[in-house]
Amino acid sequence: MSKNKKIVWGIVGVIVLVLVFFIGVAYGKSQTPASPATAYTGARTRGAGGFGGATIGQIISKDATSITVQLMTAPGGTAATSTTPVGSKIVFVDSNTKISKQVDGTLSDLAVGATVSVTGTANPDGSVTATAVQIRPAISARNTTP
Repeated sequence: MSKNKKIVWGIVGVIVLVLVFFIGVAYGKSQTPASPATAYTGARTRGAGGFGGATIGQIISKDATSITVQLMTAPGGTAATSTTPVGSKIVFVDSNTKISKQVDGTLSDLAVGATVSVTGTANPDGSVTATAVQIRPAISARNTTP
């Protein structure tokens, strides 16, 4: 094979690789991205993917600007009867976050051990900035119905 043919085939190869790359980029943009909440294997979340959905679990730590929620799932995978920990999520809260329980609550009502449902915006690092936190009744194996 002559030197000119090798150069032509080399250029053709580079063009094909560039085309494949840009086709892949276009395909990737056409796909719906998974939110950090649903991308986590085993995490049980509900709601819109890009908006953080609802994160349900037990508060395992708390500071002035965040709570850490232990994500839970039951063998059947339903969050309402959660009994098995499957990970955790950091949730940022501030004075604009609506805290509710049977009556409206405050940030001081977010205590370690409380079961909460969090709605908010998913952050790139997998945490959530909360727009609302609902304090839920404690979940135990005894009070679940078949």
